[in-house]
Amino acid sequence: MIVDFSLKDKVALVTGASRGIGESIAKALAEYGAEVIITNKTMEGLPEVAEAINAAGGKSAARACHNGNLAEIGELFKFVEESYGRLDILVNNAAMNFYFGGVIDATEDVWDKTMDVNLKGSFFMCQYGARLMIKNGGGSIINIASINGIRPAPMQGVYSITKAGLIAMTKSFAKELAPSKVRVNALLPGLTDTKFSSVMVKNDEMMEKYLLPQIPLYRAAQPDEMCGAVLYLASDAASFTTGATIVVDGGALA
Repeated sequence: MIVDFSLKDKVALVTGASRGIGESIAKALAEYGAEVIITNKTMEGLPEVAEAINAAGGKSAARACHNGNLAEIGELFKFVEESYGRLDILVNNAAMNFYFGGVIDATEDVWDKTMDVNLKGSFFMCQYGARLMIKNGGGSIINIASINGIRPAPMQGVYSITKAGLIAMTKSFAKELAPSKVRVNALLPGLTDTKFSSVMVKNDEMMEKYLLPQIPLYRAAQPDEMCGAVLYLASDAASFTTGATIVVDGGALA
């Protein structure tokens, strides 16, 4: 048997794709043959990513969509259905972690904004995506969670709670959608060198004293290092994989 990682003739949607892990995933999916729609809260950064994909021989289109706004999510999927007629791959990467502080000091605003994007938005993205996939005989949904969903990080309690919820949500969707041939899995990155995590990665004292000693490979990941797991989950190579959580963390949870 030859393992098939090809995504030729597939249509993929990647949220939070203007930079970091989302950008790397979008480029990797396109490289393996998928036509990719990329989104972010605003258009900032998206045209450049789409242009890079197209210049490399891929196909990409950019759309603004606030992951915490249900009306915008609905409009996004209307565009996908009208423009492409199908959706084969959904990567829920959009997230926010704007609050770095203790749970005892977290405000209602912190809770609501983080939940709206990281959990509520991802839930309805899955819902809309699954409906479109079912019409075309199946598909693959990949939720980008975090190892913080398994081992909460200090000063990131609210974010960690949303990622734990996302892992549970992944398993719930996987069980219900399996009869419809929609696979739902989660990727759990460890510390990755992105703008999102720069408050930690760029802090030498924090890295040397607290973070790197917890990572056996003793470094932060690069965004491109998340792509292999996503390509597996998106492709027919993962045809019997659903409800799984794939950890890519340099050994941090070992």
